[in-house]
Amino acid sequence: MSIPNIITLGRIILVPVIVWAIVSSQMEIAFAIFVIAGVSDAVDGFLAKRFNMSSELGALLDPLADKALLVSIFVALGIWGAVPRWLVILVVSRDIMIIGAFMLSWLIGRPMQVKPLLVSKLNTVAQIVFACLVLASLGFHFDAGIAGLLGMTVVAVLTLLSIAFYVAEWTRHIGSGEPMR
Repeated sequence: MSIPNIITLGRIILVPVIVWAIVSSQMEIAFAIFVIAGVSDAVDGFLAKRFNMSSELGALLDPLADKALLVSIFVALGIWGAVPRWLVILVVSRDIMIIGAFMLSWLIGRPMQVKPLLVSKLNTVAQIVFACLVLASLGFHFDAGIAGLLGMTVVAVLTLLSIAFYVAEWTRHIGSGEPMR
């Protein structure tokens, strides 16, 4: 168990705390914990790369932590009414499709390597920035205005692009007949 993996597990443990803060209307707390979770994501990635602490477990835990955090945040904010439900459905559906495709590939004997695409990384950053903006606007009582609309649009577009790229990659992989290396 490396330090980056422990940090990632800590981020996973923060997920229910952030959701609790949102459903309890403690948006300042939710914002602060979300920022801590975001910083921890950067720190564990830096440590893993800089000090050669990358591991197979970390390669699986890190995207799991990101998905758990972002899906939970979007669902909680959607229920709270701060994020449009169509965007929540889009974000959650994308992750379900990706996880489903990886599981199906594994079940049929053609496992895919867990390696995020560039568009997926950009999508994750956009989702984090947008969620942070929404939490900040709720916690500190300001209108996100055009920045909120722009953030929502960027998240929607990148989520759709990510779905398209993953479907194309998965189709190419399944059609090749060989496990992806």
